[in-house]
Amino acid sequence: MSRFQRVAILGATGSIGESTLDVIARHPDQLAVYALSAHSRIERLAEQAAACRAAVVVVPDEAARARFQAVWPAGRTAPEIRVGAQALADTAADAGCDTVMAAIVGAAGLPAALAAAQSGKRVLLANKEALVAAGGLFMQAVRDHGAELLPIDSEHNAIFQCLPQGTRAGAPTEPAKGVRRLLLTASGGPFRRLDPQDLHDVTPDQACAHPNWSMGRKISVDSASMLNKGLEVIEAHWLFAMPADRIEVLIHPQSVVHSMVEYDDGSVLAQLGQPDMRTPIAYGLGFPDRLASGVGPLDLARCGRLDFETPDLERFPCLGLAFAALRSGQGACIALNAANEVAVEAFLSGRLRYTWIPKVITAALEWQQRQSSVTLNSLADVLALDAETRAFAGNLGLA
Repeated sequence: MSRFQRVAILGATGSIGESTLDVIARHPDQLAVYALSAHSRIERLAEQAAACRAAVVVVPDEAARARFQAVWPAGRTAPEIRVGAQALADTAADAGCDTVMAAIVGAAGLPAALAAAQSGKRVLLANKEALVAAGGLFMQAVRDHGAELLPIDSEHNAIFQCLPQGTRAGAPTEPAKGVRRLLLTASGGPFRRLDPQDLHDVTPDQACAHPNWSMGRKISVDSASMLNKGLEVIEAHWLFAMPADRIEVLIHPQSVVHSMVEYDDGSVLAQLGQPDMRTPIAYGLGFPDRLASGVGPLDLARCGRLDFETPDLERFPCLGLAFAALRSGQGACIALNAANEVAVEAFLSGRLRYTWIPKVITAALEWQQRQSSVTLNSLADVLALDAETRAFAGNLGLA
């Protein structure tokens, strides 16, 4: 890595944010924190900002600002406190940082991630919605403004590592030469062996009990339903300019092989490692060099075996819906993501059964197809369709 990087971490108190701070702290001669943001865990944000000496923090409203100030250590110089969604986007574009970790979950992270790309930053993308909801706009912004785009999801990061040597961190317009297929792996989550008939009565706690990864509740539910893997298929389409029929998903319960690239000559390259997000984070921060991440060595002898199987779409209907949305177009991808967020929130709050999540998504996709021609030429267009879909899904009698 040829330059010192000042990093803005958007979504600092989530699991990706915490892991990013851990990696940065291991390399004070190469990396420093410029800004942190959080939505609800303001007290934790204050602890982080004090520990890493962040120059800026971004909070959602004035009440959060007051909470931050109330817990800030007496006698310590406080960081600049910025408030609101526009401040978040402005911080992503701030000249004070050159690298942005985009780790805010959901569509709320889209404007800031786009602002980072439009400012020519190195964008470490852990926010799925930037590509699911606005893939065309986002990748064009990367190309137009010379941004570096490095995927942080373990699957996409693995694919990037397995692509031909010399692949740059950017926005390709065609698949890498010689690549036949992309193979994304999925753990299968907590319901991999559960009879589909028994899914009707699963609880939020059961859905959030991921066997391999420690994640937030929303993304844990998405992993259980494999909607998360469907979003990753859409992301892979945009990140690697790969058509849907050349992207496949395999269930791999050990979560050791993070994804694979198959070449025209029959070779298959795989990236393996511990199920620890510090590995892809360190790769993104250090690219094209490799940084120590704090992750221990992989003991393949102890693993003993690596299993793979084809996903059962009766058990995981959300995965099939994601492929259908990708083939249908950007509007359907927006509807898929927005409806899922509404349905998962209702499930986590006890207002919706687990098996109704794909039903809500299906209804939203059918609704979206009935709309008159929708233009998606700007962020405002994308956010408008997102809001309309959420309103539609929220009126499906979820309460």
